[in-house]
Amino acid sequence: MPQNQTVPSEKFQQIKALLLEMEMKIIQEDTNEELFVVDDEENGIKNLIIDLEPPLVVLEQLIMPIKGERGELYKRLLQMNETLVHGAFAIDAKERFVFFRDTLQIENLDSNELQGSIRALSLAMAEHSSELLKYAHQS
Repeated sequence: MPQNQTVPSEKFQQIKALLLEMEMKIIQEDTNEELFVVDDEENGIKNLIIDLEPPLVVLEQLIMPIKGERGELYKRLLQMNETLVHGAFAIDAKERFVFFRDTLQIENLDSNELQGSIRALSLAMAEHSSELLKYAHQS
């Protein structure tokens, strides 16, 4: 094993097994940082980061850059959050990007819970992508 690479933790292996069971395409994995990047483009998932940050698993997907008038966008994001089953739309600290973000407890994580969170992202994109695209194309 290369000197700078660590042995994957049990929880990392568990998450990987769940992702494979769900037939998620793992496009990148980093055992040192304990994260995965996955795709399921048919369901609107592109470069979803799944990051183990004990005691949590953090799911985060970049949705769009923030352009134009922010006040109305921020209001709509909060209104959209009300309809989400899991997770929420969020903005980064520098207000440059909109993300979808969800956190789950690692300790009792199972396939249904992880799949539910990922499906919530798919559903959010199906319901809100056309409106978000309008905001993304503002100048």
